[in-house]
Amino acid sequence: MIEVSSLTKIYGGLKAVDNISFKAEKGEILGFLGPNGAGKTTTMRVIAGSLGATAGTAKVAGFEVHEKPHEVKRRLGYMPEFPPLYNAMTVEDYLAFAGRIKGVARGDRKGALDKVTETCGLARTRKRIIGQLSKGYRQRVGLAQALIHDPEVLVLDEPTSGLDPAQISEVRDVIKGLRGEHTVILSTHILPEVELTCDRVVIINRGEIIAQDTVKELGSRLAARQQLLLRVARPDQACVETLEALEGVTDVAALDDGQYQISAMDADLRERLSTTVVDGGWGLLELRSKKATLEDIYLSLVTGREGGVA
Repeated sequence: MIEVSSLTKIYGGLKAVDNISFKAEKGEILGFLGPNGAGKTTTMRVIAGSLGATAGTAKVAGFEVHEKPHEVKRRLGYMPEFPPLYNAMTVEDYLAFAGRIKGVARGDRKGALDKVTETCGLARTRKRIIGQLSKGYRQRVGLAQALIHDPEVLVLDEPTSGLDPAQISEVRDVIKGLRGEHTVILSTHILPEVELTCDRVVIINRGEIIAQDTVKELGSRLAARQQLLLRVARPDQACVETLEALEGVTDVAALDDGQYQISAMDADLRERLSTTVVDGGWGLLELRSKKATLEDIYLSLVTGREGGVA
């Protein structure tokens, strides 16, 4: 439904996006994850047709964005990080206006308006002035304008930017409800948003894609590196040096309260670690395996740190 191939965008001497390729399948929610400045918004703008590419192609529903822009726009809804809202208008009037400029037939406009206000949780605020709404509800209006013409594809750039936790949860639930009916590409730098919302994830850093897969499959990349949390009663530098010298240990990171995060290769080192700590007199208080989270995976890929701890 979305197909990006060898896409490159250069601003002056800066290569913002560097030869990236990925797909989003029909009905899927794809997370486009990366730190600020990674190239996410540039990619979203190219897919939406508001920015030209230096090289490569982007297709939506089989149509190349810059060869068939009108065909793409009929099938695509775009919500930029800061939605284009008219704060003096009511929700209802603004969405009716959005429907007209997006080509919704006159006889279909009321039904389209009823549907998106219900989908986005705006039914009780239709008569309200947009400028008087909370940020969370304004984001919902921005999402509704992207949906008003019932597009096959939605491109959402940082849709929860600037929201408080409760508002983030509400908008996230709206987006999850679109799964299956629409193909969604969701740009964000918020890890829980991807974990809780998306089917697959593409991770971009410095303009390059460094990973793309399901969260589960990305976790398998760290599966060979056992993560262990160790807590001792009497931590000191000698303890760190002894642990680092153990065969199979690749990294020891000191945390708070006598805790260490230990990265190791395939072998199960729990018995050897416990014996070493007890024999060394450091006082074993806790030793357990640590499941790799998306944050561990993300930091490992972006920074090269095995366990995601500085």
